[in-house]
Amino acid sequence: MSTLEANKALARRFYEEFWCKGNAEAADALVAEDVIQPQLPPGWPIGREGFKQVARLWRRGFPDMHEDIELLLAEGDWVIGRFRLTGTHRGPFYDLEPTGRRVDIHGIDALRIVDGRIVEWIYQEDTLGLFQQLGRMPGDVGGIAGTEAR
Repeated sequence: MSTLEANKALARRFYEEFWCKGNAEAADALVAEDVIQPQLPPGWPIGREGFKQVARLWRRGFPDMHEDIELLLAEGDWVIGRFRLTGTHRGPFYDLEPTGRRVDIHGIDALRIVDGRIVEWIYQEDTLGLFQQLGRMPGDVGGIAGTEAR
């Protein structure tokens, strides 16, 4: 298997284990301990532990969350994935109490993979659409609830 195909296989496993199954511990096998992730909220742990906390936050808020891969492209050390995220808001998410609403948004992940591990993760998702579907605008949302999930 070529490096590009191996990197795409790791990205597929990232989506399946980490997001679809909500297995935050899968990060131990998939993610470098010092992974770079510029989008973490202030005060969150950096590296792999911050990565796990993101999964726990989403899984707590959307226990049935699923991400379908719509596109995977690989070039050099990078894999770019376009995904469709669906789920039902059944638990706290940021400072929002559960609404019971279904969400359906798209996003893009850029994963830099070196020696079989994700060393950098950059993502962009339809945050505006997400909060519109939850009935709240992003400016209305306060701090991050449940950061005790660390």
